[in-house]
Amino acid sequence: MKTSTFFWRLLGYRPGLYLLNLLAWTLIHMAPLVPGLLTKAFFDHLEGTHPFPYGATAIAALLVAAALARIALIYCGFLTDVAFRFRLAALLRRNLLAHVLRAPGARAIPGSPGEAISNFRDDVEQAEEATSWSVDTLGLVGFVVAASWILLSIDAQLTVIVFVPLILVVTAAQIATARIRKYREASRESTAQVTGAISEMFGSVLAIQVAGAEQRIVDRFARLGESRRQSMIRDKLLTETLSSVFNNSVNLGTGIILLLAGFKMRGGSFTIGDFSLFVYYLTFVTQLISNVGNFMTYYKQMGVSFDRLKEMLRGASPTLLVKKAYIGLGKKEGRRTADGERVREERAARRHEGEPLAPSIQAEPLRELDASGLTYRYPDTGRGIEEIDLTLPRGSFTVVTGMVGSGKTTLLRTLLGLLPAERGTIRWNGEPVAEPADFFVPPQSAYTAQIPRLYSATLRDNILLGALSTPDELARALHTAVLEEDVARLRDGLETMVGPRGVKLSGGQAQRTAAARMLARDAQLYVFDDLSSALDVETERKLWERLFEAKGNTTCLVVSHRKAALARADRIVLLREGRIEAQGTASELLAASESFHKLWQGESPEEEG
Repeated sequence: MKTSTFFWRLLGYRPGLYLLNLLAWTLIHMAPLVPGLLTKAFFDHLEGTHPFPYGATAIAALLVAAALARIALIYCGFLTDVAFRFRLAALLRRNLLAHVLRAPGARAIPGSPGEAISNFRDDVEQAEEATSWSVDTLGLVGFVVAASWILLSIDAQLTVIVFVPLILVVTAAQIATARIRKYREASRESTAQVTGAISEMFGSVLAIQVAGAEQRIVDRFARLGESRRQSMIRDKLLTETLSSVFNNSVNLGTGIILLLAGFKMRGGSFTIGDFSLFVYYLTFVTQLISNVGNFMTYYKQMGVSFDRLKEMLRGASPTLLVKKAYIGLGKKEGRRTADGERVREERAARRHEGEPLAPSIQAEPLRELDASGLTYRYPDTGRGIEEIDLTLPRGSFTVVTGMVGSGKTTLLRTLLGLLPAERGTIRWNGEPVAEPADFFVPPQSAYTAQIPRLYSATLRDNILLGALSTPDELARALHTAVLEEDVARLRDGLETMVGPRGVKLSGGQAQRTAAARMLARDAQLYVFDDLSSALDVETERKLWERLFEAKGNTTCLVVSHRKAALARADRIVLLREGRIEAQGTASELLAASESFHKLWQGESPEEEG
């Protein structure tokens, strides 16, 4: 998609609102036609060349009325402009965020979080500015056409002499805006580096302190800040220089009018009212030239921002950015009933025809989950999993184990859609799952990652994450996760602030908090990625016992090397270098697999696979 196509798609998001905004600002920019004519009439009346029938007082009253009318128009214009701009920015951010959340976890954003923030904030704002400036430019066209016709009817020669040089001067200045793209790219890149560095520093405080690298990190941040300062100064200097050329073109035109009008006034062919009209209209006519320059500047800057937004999509179609979607404004409730009936009919048809499950479909109760030929390899290393066949019957407890780097975590993440499978099929009750990342969420499945992700909030908020839960349900989740005694010992209980990334909790408490978060949600499949790695043997034993007691016939898929999990497993999947080396129960594998025997004896430390 080209920048021009992207621009027109933005304007077409809410065409009615955009046209209303364009009409409002066209009226705002054409409104000065009336005060200009009244000013001419006032001076002609004082000069006596063309007396006004109702006197100077009437002209003054009309000028006040015109000013009040323009104020009212400007108020309406701001309402329409804010409404359109806000909706446009909300749509872009909504679609970009939806794509990020839909993308596999390892590929959600191409760069650092700081760069992503710059995309969401600055690049979207740049697109918003370009569309907003378009209504000013188009609105001023109407004024210039009408004003030019009026001025040409008074004195065509003076009109041409004044405006042609101005157009040439501003056009020459406009050519220089080609450098703006280069400077804007540099300033955007340096800003992203600074915000990314801030994010990294906040996320690595402990590592920086342990390494004694505080001063080196500060020096690096200072260098990034200085680089950003220089690039921003270049960008700002060029922008302000061009803006000054555009704005001072009015003074140049006024000087030309003063020189030429004096000669014409001597001959009696030019009145003081004509002079005032030329000077008054000159400001607004040259404003069009200035606005065109500003619009072209913003348009080119939008091209830079559009390229950066496309990088965030990681190869997905740029049309995703401007796809019409509900942004939380306006009425939606009235469509739900009819849409619900239509969606249910479509689901039934797809299920009958054997088509893959869509992400929005509520799946039937799990009878069997099957994966065949599942393959994913990391682009950088070529390591991963290959041709994995896995079957999880309802109510089964399956453990995935293996040496370090054997692909255990990769298998779980690929199965859940957090990594994009290169090939392979996943079936839920025999039906293909089209989008695993959208499908494997509650109530289909719940997942706890190897490294708990906690937020700087209360323990309660970290467990619920906005979900509704009764006190009894929350208490059961805490009990099953063997966390109730820890909560009781905390001074503020569930209202305890856990700090950034849960730093106020021990490793075991953080893992059990993540487990409680998962167990607070009903699901048919629970996936644990080495949940017990930070737990002592007794705590782990209690956790598995309580899980089976609380969840009954729930299906579990677990990564673990602990005997407590391996001994309970209905089936153990032993991985080696991304492939299944052996499968079976603990007793079967102890008798047949030397690799598993070493794991059972604790000869291999466990890390992320």
